[in-house]
Amino acid sequence: MARARTLGDPLAALFALSGAVAVVAGAYGAHGASGKAAEWLATGAEYQMIHAVAGLVVLARGRGAAGLLLLGALLFSGTLYAMALGGPRWLGAVTPLGGLAMILGWIWIAILYLRGR
Repeated sequence: MARARTLGDPLAALFALSGAVAVVAGAYGAHGASGKAAEWLATGAEYQMIHAVAGLVVLARGRGAAGLLLLGALLFSGTLYAMALGGPRWLGAVTPLGGLAMILGWIWIAILYLRGR
């Protein structure tokens, strides 16, 4: 009798993949890009990696807060990566929305800890 396969935690998998993308972006920024593109890649990689690790750490305490961290990192870093790879500069106007989502995620985490969760 075959056992049914169960799906693990997709949000945790997304955080792990986010960490992998951060390493790729950082490596490309350090070795394949120059000028402003290298700066954007480095900044995006740093923020994305920090939030990938933080998201995995707090995932069990608050999936909503972790989700905000992931969304924020994707918007913030994703727009920087896109511009570094030749995307339109207007994407820079979207970048702060990612920062806002990350800030709200951190505030949510603080509230969770204050409530003892």
